[in-house]
Amino acid sequence: MLNARWIGFAAMIGFAQLYAQDSEQAAPILCQGNYHSEAEAIEQLGRMAATYSNLSEWNDRAAKVRQQILEGAKLVPFPNRTPLNPIVRNKRDFAGYSVESVAFEALPGFLAYGNLYRPLGKPGPHPAVLCPHGHARGPSGGRLRADQQYRCATLARMGAVVFSYDMIGFGESLFHGWDHQHKQALTLQTWTSIRAIDFLQSMPDVDGKRIGVTGCSGGGTQTFLLTAVDDRVTVSVPVVMVSAHFFGGCHCESGMPIHQTRDLETNNAEIAALAAPRPQLLVSVGGDWTKNTPVVEYPYIRNVYSLFGEQAKVGNVHYPGREHGYQYLKRQAMYPFMVKHLKLDPTGVFNAETELYDETQTVIEAPKEMYVFDESHPYPTTALKPNSKVDI
Repeated sequence: MLNARWIGFAAMIGFAQLYAQDSEQAAPILCQGNYHSEAEAIEQLGRMAATYSNLSEWNDRAAKVRQQILEGAKLVPFPNRTPLNPIVRNKRDFAGYSVESVAFEALPGFLAYGNLYRPLGKPGPHPAVLCPHGHARGPSGGRLRADQQYRCATLARMGAVVFSYDMIGFGESLFHGWDHQHKQALTLQTWTSIRAIDFLQSMPDVDGKRIGVTGCSGGGTQTFLLTAVDDRVTVSVPVVMVSAHFFGGCHCESGMPIHQTRDLETNNAEIAALAAPRPQLLVSVGGDWTKNTPVVEYPYIRNVYSLFGEQAKVGNVHYPGREHGYQYLKRQAMYPFMVKHLKLDPTGVFNAETELYDETQTVIEAPKEMYVFDESHPYPTTALKPNSKVDI
């Protein structure tokens, strides 16, 4: 017969095992980087497609995927929409557009930094376009890159109000001490994008029912995540990022359990499909993880659009010989899509003979010309200390 000591010892072991099991069950499932092979991605898409066969079933699944994204990103419930307290200053006028430096509080004390490009000489109200950026670093990285300035200025010259903004720990955010490895990066970036729509819709010259978003790489991730969770986005162009086998190489894309729980699996191709039936263009290349988009991800997404009877609203432009990035040709693919679906005016920008959009009127600014704060406009004393935990 076991004595009390052994019974107690056995109970402790049993409790420890149960605690370990509970801890294992509670541990989040993170799908990061090349989480599975290309073949496994196709199998996963097949499993997911088998869960719905009509629009009603898809809508049920889409609601669950959307809820999983928000819960995984710790955005349930939504934070309060606190005052943005925007700072808009240092207007510079160029040929057909202007640029201003902007900051607003996405959350109390947590600043979003960016540049606001406005059309000159075109009547409003204007559609708006959000331009998140990818992980290109350096003193001229992020929103400060020339390719970002080209696309923002060109869209503005065609009549859009464009907001180009920093990821956490990039550009002006980096300058003021924030680290991109912040544990809340995915949460803060997604919420900042949502508040950026609020910021644009607050402007009297913006048509709040025409909101576009386009970004490349990590900015492509922000593009399809924002579109998935905010139905105010009316047209989206994620560039070189929609992949069924690659889940993003940074914790700001896949460092929280948005892709898989013990109840539901999904991937970035299906998250992009949550845009349906709103217009969406996928831009892909042969030189990165979007190499299979024309034959794997795009057909899956197009099938979702077919449930709405809206196959014509989704497209794919693929450059098999090109590498990762938002270079000239990819911008040339995006412009006509935005012109069509946001009703932009390409007069003076589109060349009918070459069938190209002119970017030569863009003035490439130096980083410090684009910053919000300087010696004459000091950093707010109410701003949170860099890398502090942000209350959400």
